[in-house]
Amino acid sequence: MKVLVIGGGTGGLALAHGLKRAGIEVSVYERDALRTEGLHGYRVGIDPDGSRALHGLLPKELYDTFVATKARDPKYFNMLTENFKEVLSMQVEPSTDPIESEKSISRMTLRQVLLTGLEDVVEFGREFTRFEQHGDRVTAHFADGTQATGDLLVAADGAHSRVRRQYLPHADIEETGIIAIAGKLPITAESAKLVPPRVFEGISMINAPRGLFCILHVMEFQWDREGRVKHGIGGNTEELIRRWPGLQFDNTRDYINWGVSATRDKLPANVMELRGEELVKLTLDLTPDWHPDLRRLFELTDPGTCFPVNIWTSAPVEPWPTTNVTLIGDAIHTMTPGRGVGANTALRDAVNLCRALIDVRDGKRELIPAVNAYEAKMIEYGFDAVLKSRAQMTSDDPMHKPVIGRIALAVMRTGMRAVNHLPPVKRRMRDSMLAYRGANRDELTLEITPAQARR
Repeated sequence: MKVLVIGGGTGGLALAHGLKRAGIEVSVYERDALRTEGLHGYRVGIDPDGSRALHGLLPKELYDTFVATKARDPKYFNMLTENFKEVLSMQVEPSTDPIESEKSISRMTLRQVLLTGLEDVVEFGREFTRFEQHGDRVTAHFADGTQATGDLLVAADGAHSRVRRQYLPHADIEETGIIAIAGKLPITAESAKLVPPRVFEGISMINAPRGLFCILHVMEFQWDREGRVKHGIGGNTEELIRRWPGLQFDNTRDYINWGVSATRDKLPANVMELRGEELVKLTLDLTPDWHPDLRRLFELTDPGTCFPVNIWTSAPVEPWPTTNVTLIGDAIHTMTPGRGVGANTALRDAVNLCRALIDVRDGKRELIPAVNAYEAKMIEYGFDAVLKSRAQMTSDDPMHKPVIGRIALAVMRTGMRAVNHLPPVKRRMRDSMLAYRGANRDELTLEITPAQARR
């Protein structure tokens, strides 16, 4: 059996690791020309679902490297006003479990971790154009005139998947009407003083009038550019990072990452064409009445790190007849960042599809029934996540309306302040949030067991 994976994103690379460990032939075809390309994006939260998937798919030492290169764990989840006043603050219990825990990861670092050990699997500079199915085989065609043939083709090529457009042309993605602007600035003596202690040690969300929204992440890493653990802490961790071949490709330093979003009607028509200083100025223009410290964070932002993001979402689709083409991650269930589970859902896809293909390898099921079982499960949990994420981030939300928006914001803040003063209710809210992100979920459905993995 040979598997063709189109796209070298989070889900596709994780799947490739699992298949390679299981002794299943796999090739990943990535449009980027070099390993050093694709270094975009800032923080990604990997929840217990994602951690379990990675633990099952990656070789042990590489999973240990993934854990070693994460940022400091967030201690608080905060909801604030635009004046930096606390609405709600929930403490996240610390966890020493390398699997059953929330992790703050640099997207750039995660990509380099996942590329490590796949040098013989990933082919760069291979831009997919179309596929052809002929009997029980499938052939992928590329822009350079080359082609590759295998038993299964997996679309892992993101929200604007060319595979999906050919295979499931009715599976649309839609604009949410929300545009986000992202940026980051290094942690310095000045920038560190601009945020309150709980904000510095947590993940913070700001709901403001006119439906404006801001999220703040503070990313502090235990390791420096040379792979040394700060303050001499870590011992084996330091040596592990130093020996990691991906270190030379990483450009992570401690930083504060922010994102501000608004409905398209509140932004210039050409917002998606703006860059650098133009985006910093636009953010300041959107927030004239916000706390001076918040505005100073925007002013200190490195203009070269700013970019606009048009937030898209998938439209749920009914199950389709299974063939030797399937899809994972954003290629089938693009979701807004409203719930923060996009990457984790892609990883869940990867481990479930890998388990199905191990069954095929072991003669327990034929290929098409195995893929059908994977798709049935994926469609259910994937589009559930799409709908719940969309509910958190769409221009249809009353928060964005001129009059009713202020009322909705006031009601929301009043309710959250009440919860903030009721510890039992706050704990239940926190536990519910963590449960949605995979805490204490049955790990047998998400992990390749040692008996299944063949190096």
